[in-house]
Amino acid sequence: MSGVVAGVDGCRGGWLAVRLDLADARVTSALYPDWPALAQALSGMARICVDMPIGLAEIGARPCDQAARALLPRWRKPSVFAPPRRYMLRLDFEAVRAAARTRGDAGLSIQAFNIMPKIADLDAALSPSDQEQVLEAHPELAFQRLNGGAALPRKADRAGRTVRRDLLVSAGLSEIDGLLSAHPRSQAKMDDVLDAGVCALVARDQLAGRARRVPETTPDRDARGLRMEIWY
Repeated sequence: MSGVVAGVDGCRGGWLAVRLDLADARVTSALYPDWPALAQALSGMARICVDMPIGLAEIGARPCDQAARALLPRWRKPSVFAPPRRYMLRLDFEAVRAAARTRGDAGLSIQAFNIMPKIADLDAALSPSDQEQVLEAHPELAFQRLNGGAALPRKADRAGRTVRRDLLVSAGLSEIDGLLSAHPRSQAKMDDVLDAGVCALVARDQLAGRARRVPETTPDRDARGLRMEIWY
């Protein structure tokens, strides 16, 4: 194949993109302060897979998140957290909790709340037609697929990071070691690089027709027409 794909992960410095040139397997990375800057820089990409929810429910759980959790072992299921519902966007944490109680809806984890500004920016930027290029991916599902479906150690542990690094190299990101030290840890952690790297592989495989998706059937669309699906 030819062309360039990218995997993207939110990080302390904004957004980290790992770009993979399909012609020569060259890998590069860059940090962008916000989504508009990233979108402008990556406008010519054949595919972009991002570790961030795309398509938000009005109330309740997204079916794609439920399906993703079902594929992971018990101790990894929390890595698929429930994203905010659209009415929660831009609210502070106490207002989110109050609004959820009023609607009889589930609350929001602090993990999801902390990345809600990025979720809101992405939601505002994308239209249904953009999903021809920009897709949601999930690193844990992707790493598990690369590992033959077997569960992996926690990525917070050295053993977990090592096995994920080795899986990326075996799958075609032979230059990942250079990226792991390319950015200040205050801006992008090693986990961010690994996650963006595997998202780049999902983008490559989705373009080639090899990636998988939950749900396997036609996905639901949110109120704005965005498909609620996760690629891995």
